[in-house]
Amino acid sequence: MSDISFQGKVAVITGAGRGLGRAYALELARRGAKVIVNDFGGESDGTGASREPADAVVKEIKGLGGEAAANYSSITDNNAGDEIVKTALDNFGTIDILINNAGALRDKSFHKTPEEDWSAIYEVNLKGVYNVTRPVFAVMREKGYGRVIFTTSGTALYGNFGQANYGSAKMGLIGLMNVLKLEGGKYNIKVNTIAPIADTRLTKGLLPQEVAHIYNPDHIGSLVLYLASEENENTGCIYNCAAGWYSRTEVVCASGAVLGMESDTISVEDIRDNWEKINDTSDARFLNSLAESFSFIDPITKAKKK
Repeated sequence: MSDISFQGKVAVITGAGRGLGRAYALELARRGAKVIVNDFGGESDGTGASREPADAVVKEIKGLGGEAAANYSSITDNNAGDEIVKTALDNFGTIDILINNAGALRDKSFHKTPEEDWSAIYEVNLKGVYNVTRPVFAVMREKGYGRVIFTTSGTALYGNFGQANYGSAKMGLIGLMNVLKLEGGKYNIKVNTIAPIADTRLTKGLLPQEVAHIYNPDHIGSLVLYLASEENENTGCIYNCAAGWYSRTEVVCASGAVLGMESDTISVEDIRDNWEKINDTSDARFLNSLAESFSFIDPITKAKKK
């Protein structure tokens, strides 16, 4: 089979000055994409600013014979998305790919988390993604094509001690993806989410030093590039990726128990007596939309029609 090419495609990558974002930018450029390298050059907790990281990656790409332009906007600024879109349109005329990679961490157990740490992490990891994705999505909708990738975390999907602020914000991206996969469907906009673990600034001190080298950022890039490619037809999917392991994970719904209709009394004892059935996930399945969940209520609606 032929190699996957991004010739003629324009990619926007947030937080592309270092770590995973840099890995995505370089490989996309090697495969022909024109890249907008967005990075305001802050620290892993979201503080500080520097143009050096974005400029360094642009220089690397140009050194490879590729095309790139830097954007230094902080995604927490309300106008950041418009500024990024302007950079892309002024330099390359369009946007085909958006990789929401920028993130920040401020770890603390929940009862010790001050409001400023909660808000700062929300501003980067959720509000910042809105700021960028909304205007980019409009460009993609207009042209009838797009690939959008969000970055969640196993903390959001499964939990991790001391990251309540981060996990809450990152889970919000799953809700955003689930809506945008529907709103972008008829415009050939595919929206997916990755939950990566890689040896980057954000994971320093979290991964045991003796195994950190196993978590190669380039391995994450391979999955991201496939999701960003024209070949990918999946949308609304979540993928774990770490140390060469790739796996789809989903929020699923089981059939549960139908205990009555509108006119019936359902007591707390009825809930107790059917608790095992309510908790049975043996027939759980993935739902493509909220509307599909109503299929579980069909026994009630059909009974009412009789």
